[in-house]
Amino acid sequence: MDFKIRKALPEDVPHIVRLLADDELGETREKLSDPLAPEYYAAFDAINNDRNSYLMVAELNGKIIGTLQLTLITYLTYCGGRRGLIEGVRTDKTLRGHGIGTTMVKWAIEKSQEAGCHLVQLTTDKKRSDALAFYEGLGFIASHEGLKLHFTP
Repeated sequence: MDFKIRKALPEDVPHIVRLLADDELGETREKLSDPLAPEYYAAFDAINNDRNSYLMVAELNGKIIGTLQLTLITYLTYCGGRRGLIEGVRTDKTLRGHGIGTTMVKWAIEKSQEAGCHLVQLTTDKKRSDALAFYEGLGFIASHEGLKLHFTP
């Protein structure tokens, strides 16, 4: 399959949100509407203007078939080290199993290494057992227990 990975553009935002909403967890979090909520475009602008963030899409014949976000984080541990944080990995469900997700995640790993990161990390919801198996197949190890605190609007 001959697709390309590129930086997301503003016109890609509705397609990215469609991918984010296209599962049982995402459909409860995202708001698919026409026009799309302006908060999505504000978030896109913030990500796009952050030199440490990369919102990427996989494109095949003009159609957005995958997405992920990579954020490079500098912190004091590891002697002022850097790590890559991969978020929002989604592949069009009709095209899963064709290497799209693998190629996108490998891109993020390579970009993190090029940026001098000593590790790359991600989280996946425990309900997504397929995703966990996918990431483990790429060499990720469930070495830590993650915690979240959601705020009520």
